[in-house]
Amino acid sequence: MSKEVSLGKTFTAGLWDNNPVLRLLLGMCPTLAVTAAVKPALTMGISVIFVLLFSNIVVSSIRHLLKPHVRILMFTLTIATAVTIADLYLKAFMPEMSASLGPFIPLIIVNCIIIGRAEACASKNGLMVSITDALGMGVGFTLTLCVLAAIREVLATGMIFEKAIPAFTDFYVPWAAMGMPVGAFITLGLMLGAVNMISKKTT
Repeated sequence: MSKEVSLGKTFTAGLWDNNPVLRLLLGMCPTLAVTAAVKPALTMGISVIFVLLFSNIVVSSIRHLLKPHVRILMFTLTIATAVTIADLYLKAFMPEMSASLGPFIPLIIVNCIIIGRAEACASKNGLMVSITDALGMGVGFTLTLCVLAAIREVLATGMIFEKAIPAFTDFYVPWAAMGMPVGAFITLGLMLGAVNMISKKTT
């Protein structure tokens, strides 16, 4: 029973208490760059989940063999392998999305979330904890990106998932700034403020 509680806390920590974007302020580059619409945000989030799972599984599996002086090198090589797989998959099966995301998929290699979880969790824990941690952090990151992107896409275009919202069709005037970088900063700032207010009320 204690193991189940531990795994549950490990997963939920990534959703709220240690949310990579809203609490740890990690992965800011893709958070701001790919959230003008939900589809690219969701694709980025799923890619990050895949890379997190891949790297955590590999690092956890070989953690007893890792030597201190090659630890970071092994983390980087593992992450680079996973990112290459994700990048080639998108180029082969989702070329338009791959072109839309541009360099931000390859840049997952230097995303602090990935190497941070390899160092803080996978290199110190067994397989189940490492997988649960990867899923929690990845889902927390993806949900945050999708919420941010949904707000921006609706306000910028009156659409969601590139489809018009009937209730907005007749009267809504698109707020173009929300589709620009300034819209990402404003929306993320408001989300961070809301999270801080909620946290203060619950403590």
